[in-house]
Amino acid sequence: MHTVVRRGRVTQVDLADELDAYVPRTVTERRDVARVHGLASTADPWSRALPLHVTGSAVVVHPPTGRVLLRWHERMEAWLHVGGHVDPDDAGPLDAARREGREETGLDDLAPWPDPDHPRLVHVVVVPVPAGRGEPAHEHADLRYVLATARPDDAVPERPAARLRWLPLDDAVAAVGQDNLRDTFARVAPLLDGADDRPPAP
Repeated sequence: MHTVVRRGRVTQVDLADELDAYVPRTVTERRDVARVHGLASTADPWSRALPLHVTGSAVVVHPPTGRVLLRWHERMEAWLHVGGHVDPDDAGPLDAARREGREETGLDDLAPWPDPDHPRLVHVVVVPVPAGRGEPAHEHADLRYVLATARPDDAVPERPAARLRWLPLDDAVAAVGQDNLRDTFARVAPLLDGADDRPPAP
C-alpha cells in the first residue's frame, strides 16, 4: 500500500500512478520510465539538488493549422519545446508544463490536448543538461504533454533572446537538434492528423 505524502505538490503516489498507467514505446523509454519510477519513492523527486529530478514540459500546438511552437533555448543553444522545473506551488509535471508554457510564450489559454479533461502523457525521457548558471551537469526526467492554444498570434517571448517560432510539424522536426524531441514530435503527428496512436495497455 502506498503512503500518501502531501507537500503542496502532486503526491508521490500520483507520480507513481501516472507512470504505472503509461505505456513506454521503446526499450530506451522503458529504462527511462524505470529510472523515473525510482524517484517516485524519494522525499522530493522534483528537487534540483538531485542529479536526476523530474521536470514537466509540453509541445504547444495550434490544431487548426497543424503547427507547433518552438522556443530558442540559450543554455542548450537549440530550438526546443517549453517546460522546466516543478515549483513548490505546482500540482505536478503537467501543472509545471502549463505554467512554464504561459511564462515562456505569453499564451494564457494553454490547455491539455486533444482532450482537455484527460491530459495525456506522450513521452517520458531522461535528458542530460550541461553545467551552467552555477549548476553542475545533471539530468532531467522529463514528462512531456501536449498543450493547445486557440490564439497563436498572441505568443510573445519572455525576453528577446528566447525567440519563438510557429512551424509546420515537419519543419519543426528539421529545426530541432535532439533525437528525443523528434521522437516526441512523431508521437504528436498522428494527433494533429486526427488519429490516436497510443499503444494498447498491457
